[in-house]
Amino acid sequence: MTSPTALVLHGGAGVLAERSYEREVAHLRELAEEGKALLGAGGQAVDIAVKMVRAMEESALYVAGRGASPNTAGRYELDASIMEGPSRKAGAVAALEGFISPITAARVVMEATPHVLIAGAGAAEIARAHAIEEITDPENYYQPAAVPDGREIATGTVGCVVLDAHGILCGATSTGGTLRKRWGRVGDTPIIGSGTWADARVAVSCTGQGEFFMRANAAADVSARMRYLGSDLDEAVKGVLDDIAELGGDGGIIAVDSKGHVSAQYNSQGMKHAILHADGRIEAGMTR
Repeated sequence: MTSPTALVLHGGAGVLAERSYEREVAHLRELAEEGKALLGAGGQAVDIAVKMVRAMEESALYVAGRGASPNTAGRYELDASIMEGPSRKAGAVAALEGFISPITAARVVMEATPHVLIAGAGAAEIARAHAIEEITDPENYYQPAAVPDGREIATGTVGCVVLDAHGILCGATSTGGTLRKRWGRVGDTPIIGSGTWADARVAVSCTGQGEFFMRANAAADVSARMRYLGSDLDEAVKGVLDDIAELGGDGGIIAVDSKGHVSAQYNSQGMKHAILHADGRIEAGMTR
């Protein structure tokens, strides 16, 4: 017996009212269509999540991967994480410099090391040892998707959650971090339980002001609310976002549960997203 399949993507919470996001929404829809085909062919959740996130990293449309902005020291320090449920295998990299795909490096940590999180030069060494493609010309490679101008949206994390036909859940998240972040700053994205989570119940990816998501242990709290409070998926996601709002933060959360229910909610100005429902419908936009 096969499981229902579903997939949700986000390209970051927070939008500017006067800016068009047609390119981002079209790109997310294209990825959802690709994900639908991969799931229909029996593709595995981890493979699909990595493929989706890597495509967003390389697009330069989001504040992740090629679209990241430099920190206050002029360095590009990127974070990513991935987690598989129900096994709860996980891997993450923080403050990684010089590589095209941080999410691929996070997968290496999950599958090829006994660790969960590796940072800085140690993460770079692992990535290099596993032949992850390096950036040879960083000055010309990066094309920041957001440039500080006094009106910028400070966040733009990307993420994917998947339920495959084998009943495996996966959450994956990647970011360049908040604009004008201090050298060495690490947000919620590579912190398992804060920015990414997957277990037997649900897979979660978060976007927004990372410090608040860490203080709320946001991604894992979605599962905890479902397990201990009996909340359904939408109730659990809303409850976590309400908690973050009480702390003074904002952002968004995407999630898919083991039955194929999906959720994409935010308490910011908007969230770029695409959803592949279990019935095969695809929707994409900035608001919902």
